Amino acid sequence: MSEWKSCLLGSIAEVQTGPFGSQLKNEQYITGGTPVITVEHINAFRIQNIDYPSVTEADRQRLLKYSLEAGDIVFTRVGSVDLSAYVKPENQGWLFSSRMLRVRVSSLEVDSLFLSYFFRQDKFREYILNIAVGATMPSINTQILKDIPISYPPPPEQKAIASVLSSLDDKIDLLHRQNKTLEAMAETLFRQWFIEEAKEDWEEADLTQLIGLQSGYAFKSKDFQESGNFGVIKIKNISGNIIDIEQTDFVSDEVGLATAQRFNVSSGQVLVAMTGAEIGKLGLVPKTTKKLLLNQRVGLLEPKFIGAQYLAYLHLKSEFGQDYIENSATGSAQPNISGSLIEACPFPKVEDSILQQYGKQVQIYFVKVKENLGQIQTLEQLRDTLLPKIMSGEVRIQYQTEEVA
Repeated sequence: MSEWKSCLLGSIAEVQTGPFGSQLKNEQYITGGTPVITVEHINAFRIQNIDYPSVTEADRQRLLKYSLEAGDIVFTRVGSVDLSAYVKPENQGWLFSSRMLRVRVSSLEVDSLFLSYFFRQDKFREYILNIAVGATMPSINTQILKDIPISYPPPPEQKAIASVLSSLDDKIDLLHRQNKTLEAMAETLFRQWFIEEAKEDWEEADLTQLIGLQSGYAFKSKDFQESGNFGVIKIKNISGNIIDIEQTDFVSDEVGLATAQRFNVSSGQVLVAMTGAEIGKLGLVPKTTKKLLLNQRVGLLEPKFIGAQYLAYLHLKSEFGQDYIENSATGSAQPNISGSLIEACPFPKVEDSILQQYGKQVQIYFVKVKENLGQIQTLEQLRDTLLPKIMSGEVRIQYQTEEVA
């Protein structure tokens, strides 16, 4: 690490705040315009592929100062101020909102992709949170970000570090895209079977044709610990149609072994959040050999035949299914839905033989999704283990220096 240089961020990069006040006076969000990145679009250090607010061409021209170039880095300015994302070529020309900061490297000594990984270190993120202003709603500004100390090795080593880490991220992104395609194919079949080719003589029934709902176990707060052999899946572990099995709480072997078998969670199962702001969120358990248990207020869709849980998953995550859950939930401050109400979600009465045929077909897609999710979490764990070791110098990346003619 002796050859690493140290400086303040402002000496090697420009920091720009998003548009404020009168600059937004005429701004109108439209469909199909230029996307505007807001705080909600930064997820897992990526610009998340969800619906973006968009502005007209006239507003884009007026706000050109706030456009993004490939290689920029965007920071959340308010709230989760430790989150950032690297701007890829497909995001070039987009805008960023008033709740964001843009970092644009201005020095030839620093590689922007390397810098984006420097920002992702837990050590750096903790530093940001500690210097943020405001207790209730932490915030940072251009000057705070400019005054942050950074360190970096020679450019060839920066590029080598960025290449290793980005190759892992690229593989992760590829697997995410594959899963998105697989789910879209399954959704297309589901829509064809139950909407486009729906029979007029189908009666209305419910999801009990497909699944039973197993609610989680009410562990005591004293049962939880920071490590162990038995991970506990809570609502917080359901994110983006995936169950995060890496960042779990744990219970002791004694508690885990004493917990009834019906609360065990296995690869490929589908879980649903049954309470709170995340009510109705669904996720698939990646391929894993870990011992996992189901916490209270998380429901498990138990299939009544092969692939039935995936038919129920596609139905519940549809606009109809999400509206049903939202409208059936009770409680204003803390919405809740029971397992029996989820089972009662309307679904057409279809012959068992046909449902079983459909279940087998969609299972093919979700088996591949499950395999991909397992690979994603393995790659993420490898990347997150490597990152601090590389940045601390514990692990050095081999690189070739450029020969001077």
